[in-house]
Amino acid sequence: MNRKLTFKGGVHPKDNKNFTSSKPIRELEQSQELIFPLVQHIGAPCVPCVSVGDVVCVGTKIADSEAFVSAPIHSSVSGVVKAIEKRPVPNGNMIDSIIIENDFKNTYDENIKPVDYKTVSPDEIAKIVREAGIVGMGGATFPTHVKLTPPPDKKIDTVIINGTECEPYLTSDHRIMLENPEEIITGLKIMLYRFGISNGHIAIEENKPDAIAVLKTKTANETIKVDVLKKKYPQGGEKQLIYAVTKRKVPVGKLPSDVGVVVINIDTCAAIARRFLYGTPLYRRIVTLVGTPVNDCVNYRVPIGTPIKHIIEKNGELKCETEKIIIGGPMMGVSQFTIDVPIIKGTSAILLLTKDEAKIPEESSCIRCGKCVENCPMNLMPLYLYEFYKKDDIDSCEKYGAASCIECGCCSYGCPAKKNLVQNIRVAKQQVMANMRERAQKQEAK
Repeated sequence: MNRKLTFKGGVHPKDNKNFTSSKPIRELEQSQELIFPLVQHIGAPCVPCVSVGDVVCVGTKIADSEAFVSAPIHSSVSGVVKAIEKRPVPNGNMIDSIIIENDFKNTYDENIKPVDYKTVSPDEIAKIVREAGIVGMGGATFPTHVKLTPPPDKKIDTVIINGTECEPYLTSDHRIMLENPEEIITGLKIMLYRFGISNGHIAIEENKPDAIAVLKTKTANETIKVDVLKKKYPQGGEKQLIYAVTKRKVPVGKLPSDVGVVVINIDTCAAIARRFLYGTPLYRRIVTLVGTPVNDCVNYRVPIGTPIKHIIEKNGELKCETEKIIIGGPMMGVSQFTIDVPIIKGTSAILLLTKDEAKIPEESSCIRCGKCVENCPMNLMPLYLYEFYKKDDIDSCEKYGAASCIECGCCSYGCPAKKNLVQNIRVAKQQVMANMRERAQKQEAK
């Protein structure tokens, strides 16, 4: 019998994965123009390695940074650098971006060469992953080579591949598990080799029985374990996942490496495998296009830099009027003010909602029911954080743990008063983090 692993807190939204879970990944016709923002990761922004007029190939590095917490960017098509200018990105900012005119020849860069991971040193693994521009593709976009380079005093003994995909509507990871299981297993083996360990886990929610069956069959003769988790949101949060699989608790302010664990997203794991198997850097990803208005809900294999406008238009005429477009899922995704933004490394889905689906209910008075506290997977008190922020009391927001909020939306989802809890706490968290950085800079200056 499978153990059904889980964590405390969380909610159970309708998953709505039936739109695309049974549909194979499809190739998308390439767009004429591609947009590559210089910030597609947590950390220092990149600087262009190319100039306007330069000819590039598929896989050519077009931007990089000398900072450790950063990741280079590669062209997903061959063509000519048309411009370097500010363009909108999914988080609403205007970011310096490299614009490439596609020549549709798909000429590959001569530096794309496979590497047998067993022929390089474990330390070299992290360097190769960094040069490939691989980041967390579940949405967080933390540079993967940083996870593969923990401090010397942190002994990693466990690697967990996150295949939970707990966000409603999203099925890109599900399809990768079904269609490319060998890449996932190879990617995990590479990471186990990196740390010199054998304790590898692939964690999957119970609502993906076909993926569980495929990966259990493929790992039957391996030391890798497939863990079946209860369907619960946000089961895929790093700290929640680590507790569910290992029963280890990551302390407040600490990282998974502090408890000996590294967590990697399924698509990120496959990207690592592709770099070693085929030599390809991260220049494409799987994107779920879904929602009631969508003509043909599907998972597309999309070149990074593709405008979402192109994806929606190539899918066919919409079935009904669209009120809201979200990049990501309904719980943690970001509403868009324009469809001219590009697919970036962390874009997992494009969700279209009708007017009825996107309707924001009116707030009413808090009845002190405690639902937000009960649902919070980080054991915070969203009610108080909300009230502190409304009073501009950022010091109290910091004292009561706003920096630990993972912005999952469980508090807002379960609130009977329909308070916009997570939206306000997110802004409070940003201010808390800014204050913390300012104090750290002043301390360094001393």
